[in-house]
Parts: sequence; structure tokens; C-alpha cells
Amino acid sequence: MVVIKGYESRFLLRHSDGRVRIWRKQNENMDQSCLVTTVQAGGGGGVMVWGMFSWHTLGPLVPIGHRLNATAYLSIVSDHVHPFMTTMYPSSDGYFQQDNAPCHKARIISNWFLEHDNEFTVLKWPPQSTDLNPIEHLWDVVERELRALDVHPTNLHQLQDAILSIWANISKECFQHLVESMPRRIKAVLVKHSISMVFLIII
Repeated sequence: MVVIKGYESRFLLRHSDGRVRIWRKQNENMDQSCLVTTVQAGGGGGVMVWGMFSWHTLGPLVPIGHRLNATAYLSIVSDHVHPFMTTMYPSSDGYFQQDNAPCHKARIISNWFLEHDNEFTVLKWPPQSTDLNPIEHLWDVVERELRALDVHPTNLHQLQDAILSIWANISKECFQHLVESMPRRIKAVLVKHSISMVFLIII
């Protein structure tokens, strides 16, 4: 079974509370070494992206210019998920994983998947389940690389370009390791769940 993971994430231009703290002496309030430039108006906020990957390869990373609703998600599914799945898995043996976000479960999305169920399968995901999608770790990789940049983005356009560049350069070893870790992670969750159930029964 080949499982493709697709999720969205948001990356912020600023990671702090917006305050800049500088240690200075009493007479240094206007010294150039104690002054910092501010981000231009409109430079705050963040960039939302949607991405997918499998053991074999990274899929597309799609910038989302607005809140991800069912209509926007349908465009992603038809324009990006569909061609990726049919190209990578022409034998229709691919499984696509998504969570139970409202836009993922909307009727127009469910109907679209039903119309294409002969091309790939949507992995059933139980409600209120533990989030085991390893793509969350790829978002962490992107976040760390953003913070490690020598020159940090100062506006949303630069931030988006940086995110796309980092994503394109994630090593195959990185995302393959995440996929290979899934049996161990699932086992750990099952063990923890079993222990919790025993604890509840004892109480």
C-alpha cells in the first residue's frame, strides 16, 4: 500500500510578540547600535501552504492566498493531488491521506473522491484520532531552515519564496526516514492507548 500524505501549514513572518528588547545604557537611547528597523507596512502575517509527499518523492507545495475552504481545497485536489496520484501510481494502488478538517469532509470533496475512486483510494481516518501524519515533521524542517537563514524574509513574498526553496531542497533521506518511522510510531500510540484503557478499567 502506497500512502500519500497531504496537509497544510502556516508560516509566520514574525515569530515573537513583535517587541524588540535591547540592553542599553541610560545615555544610549538614540545610539545607532540601539536602533532597529521595522518591517514595512503589510509585512506582518504569514504564508499558508499545502503540500504532499510519499516515500518516493516530494509532491507539489501550493501557496494558499486565503483561508482554505472547501472550494479552494477542491481546486488543490483536482489540480495537484489528482495529476500527482495518477502519474506516480498509474496502477491505481495509491492511498491518499488527509485529516478530518471540515473542508476535507465537505460534500463537494467527498463527491469528487467518489468520482475518482477507481484511480486512487482515500485512506479512512477515524474522528478524534491522534495526528500521525509525518508531514508535520517536514513542516518542522521548513520552520527550522527558515530560522537558520542568514538573511531573514522581510515581507510575505520573500517568505513564500524561501519556503518554496526550502521545500524543494528537503533531502530524500529526510522524508523517507519519516515514512519508515510510521510502524514504530503507530505501535507506540497503540501501546499508550492500551495502557490508558487499563488505567481507566482499574479506576
